[in-house]
Amino acid sequence: MQDLNDMLLFAEVVERGGFAAAGRALGLPKSRLSRRVAGLEAQLGVRLLQRTTRKLSLTEVGEAYLRHCQALRESAQAAADTVAQVQSEPRGTLRVACPVTLAQTVLAELMPGFLALHPLVRVEMLVSNRVVNLVEEGVDVALRVRNTLDDSGSLVVKRLGDDAPVLVASPALLARQGTPTTLDELSRLDSMAMSTTDGRASIPLTDPDGKETVLQHTPRYVADDLRTLHVAALAGTGMCWLPSYMCDDDLRQGRLVQLLPDWQTPRGLVHAVFPSRRGLTPAVRCFLDFLGEHVPVHSSLRGREAPASAP
Repeated sequence: MQDLNDMLLFAEVVERGGFAAAGRALGLPKSRLSRRVAGLEAQLGVRLLQRTTRKLSLTEVGEAYLRHCQALRESAQAAADTVAQVQSEPRGTLRVACPVTLAQTVLAELMPGFLALHPLVRVEMLVSNRVVNLVEEGVDVALRVRNTLDDSGSLVVKRLGDDAPVLVASPALLARQGTPTTLDELSRLDSMAMSTTDGRASIPLTDPDGKETVLQHTPRYVADDLRTLHVAALAGTGMCWLPSYMCDDDLRQGRLVQLLPDWQTPRGLVHAVFPSRRGLTPAVRCFLDFLGEHVPVHSSLRGREAPASAP
């Protein structure tokens, strides 16, 4: 009978794109992995991988065999989870990836509560705006804010809430340059943006009648960090487009004012992605349940109150 561990090693090599990456993830020498996969091919009497100096590719029989290896791994993990779930408390390390602004606002407030509820769980949070490969980087759950869920590929998606970015400016800026009531007046305000093309930036908007348009502007201040733009907006440097979860308190307290409130901006879908529903550890399940319960009722994701008027 073939060694079932070789089937799991084969799946790791394929999913991580090579022996070196799989070896680093598993803590095994590349040469040992290569010998194990070669031995598996010899035992089966077929070639599973086409090897070149640059990359590996699956043969036709290798693709079919991989699906069985992945199913075996999920079944083994599910069996282990069945045992783990009889434990009284979730435990172990939970690796989470989260965009910077979401981590600094929503997650920063929620994580202490989660850790207090589950004292045997430790969390490693990767705070970054880059796209994270969950499988290659060993991440259990990644939080994302996107306009669509279509780019999640084979990952499982748990939708948590919606967030509509808001066009904001400080009362000081409006006192200096006027409060706009039309798109033309809005374009005359000093502005800021995260990026530009040939010195220009754009903001997609939908008017009260549902007509879509794009506001083109030349920002005075460009910074590829929303927290930096938030501070500058409060200081009156210019108007900008911020996630509502970052500026809701400022709107309620009158430190910022929403511009053209009858116009809409594209909504962002706040969601968690993870590799599979099967084989989730109790810690991951508890974390997903915690997010599902608390993120939608976070002040910035449950719908804003009317903003305070500018002084």
